[in-house]
Amino acid sequence: MGVVDLLLVGLVMLLGVGGVLVPGVPGSWLVWSAVLWWALKDSQPVAWGVLVAGTVALLLSQVVRWALPPRRLRASGATPRMALYAGVGAFVGFFLIPVLGAIPGFMGGIYLCERLRLGRHGEAMAALRTAMRSGGSSVLTELFTCLLIMGAWLGAVLWG
Repeated sequence: MGVVDLLLVGLVMLLGVGGVLVPGVPGSWLVWSAVLWWALKDSQPVAWGVLVAGTVALLLSQVVRWALPPRRLRASGATPRMALYAGVGAFVGFFLIPVLGAIPGFMGGIYLCERLRLGRHGEAMAALRTAMRSGGSSVLTELFTCLLIMGAWLGAVLWG
């Protein structure tokens, strides 16, 4: 697979990761379809391994999301700005503390957004708890799975 194709796959994955944070956009399915496209074009065993692992991870995350309460983030006062902070925090955390850093990064992004908006630690912590109870866990599950799949793809491309 050429460099241009790999860049396009990466771009679709980034759009999918961003789509997780936008209601109504099938972000996780965009990430999975990008891996499928890559695996079909690059028929090495590692590509198929990433596809199978990504499929299993995506299906497991869907089961977990269905078990969690439905998304009610808008009703809790979540804003697109908060989603941006949470997404950037998860993305940065994913690379600073490989893989597992996405979770504290996501929560740290929400906290930072609310701390800047409200100005006090206690109020920002209360807003973080409300956001996580109101559907943040569901978004975090999907975002973490997409970052995990994207990380596996990136690892396979760079070191495979």
